[in-house]
Amino acid sequence: MTFVTDMLATVSRRSRELIGWKPVELRPRKASDIVALARTLLSRRGEASGTALARDILDGYRQLDEAGRLTVLRDFAEGFGADRGKLDAAIGAYQADPSPAAAATLHAAAEPRRQELIRRLNLAPRGTAALVRMRDDLLAALPAHPDLKVLDDDLVHLFSSWFNRGFLVVRRIDWSTPANILEKIIRYEAVHEIRDWDALRRRLEPVDRRCYAFFHPRLDDEPLIFVEVALTADIPAAIGPLIAEGAAPLAADEARVAVFYSISNCQTGLTGISFGSLLIKQVVEELKRELPKLTTFVTLSPVPGFAKWLAKERRTETGFLLEEDRQLLATLDAPDWRADGARAQKVDKLLARCAARYFLTGKTTGNRPLDPVARFHLGNGARLERINSGADLSEAGLGQSHGVMVNYLYDLARIEENHEAYAERREVVAASSVRKLAEARG
Repeated sequence: MTFVTDMLATVSRRSRELIGWKPVELRPRKASDIVALARTLLSRRGEASGTALARDILDGYRQLDEAGRLTVLRDFAEGFGADRGKLDAAIGAYQADPSPAAAATLHAAAEPRRQELIRRLNLAPRGTAALVRMRDDLLAALPAHPDLKVLDDDLVHLFSSWFNRGFLVVRRIDWSTPANILEKIIRYEAVHEIRDWDALRRRLEPVDRRCYAFFHPRLDDEPLIFVEVALTADIPAAIGPLIAEGAAPLAADEARVAVFYSISNCQTGLTGISFGSLLIKQVVEELKRELPKLTTFVTLSPVPGFAKWLAKERRTETGFLLEEDRQLLATLDAPDWRADGARAQKVDKLLARCAARYFLTGKTTGNRPLDPVARFHLGNGARLERINSGADLSEAGLGQSHGVMVNYLYDLARIEENHEAYAERREVVAASSVRKLAEARG
């Protein structure tokens, strides 16, 4: 990929020379210049000159300050919509003759010019990575500037095609992986912090550890997702023993369980972009080929939305909680509530019941589970297997889920079936023990 990127850069440089174009670095670094270049890019037909212009636009955009970037984003959102004249003409032609050809013309006329602009920007060397960073900026600005939503919709539409699973490559990450990638594993770890290089080594080098990363060919050595795996004898119920320092490693051929204990999305600019389902199945198959004695593939996953949901349920008088439940849950308001072991045990039992209801009844307006991690694993064909109270006693774990974690089971024989149940009916595939827990009272 470095060869291809360098070749594109050479094409871009030679194209500037051929058309007499001065790079942005020699021009005033103003938002209006970038927008003007974008209009020029859309007006040109030559692909070589387009590559040069695209690079100048993206380089110039990156040189702007935050206010300048926002101005460019707003101009892209407001000034690069569909051509109204062409759209009106296409609507009239379709109404007069609703043929497939007229429908195709109408579809083309309705497409915002932003999408063609984004496609042409993507031709620049490292253009895809630059567009992903641009969406970083857009997502940060979107809450205060909802008018940017149309631009975000166009980026999501195109990214969803560019980053589908067919383009992704899975690679094993180990201690011999180049340092520039290992450094990114430390930086991007979003579930269980990796403090330093020694901590990373403990997650990669032991014989009972594995790490896999998904890459896209247009993002060079930038991982999209990475998956950390521990090989164990049994399904774990707590994260502490898995990431503790000094634990004796288990011989790989003695392991029967592969535990996906950390799955991190590395690119903020790809938030909300589905890389396709069944990604984890690919890792399962990689592990199964290497270690055929493995019989069980599970996660030990956080529950990031549970504490917030439970706080709302505690304020809702008509909810499922009994009065004695509310009194017991009041214990959570004390910072040291786990100091009373007997009471903490009762609270944990109640938290497991509440979490089961959270997973099975908590829904978004689109009838999907409230929990984002659940949506990911259910969409990948997993089954909600077990709820573990007191599994993550870190500050983050207690804050987001009162210490609750869950196991999702990846059964190779049922992954596709479970995926279809979720994709078609939004069914939360769960073990019978979890369903019984959700129905329990008192």
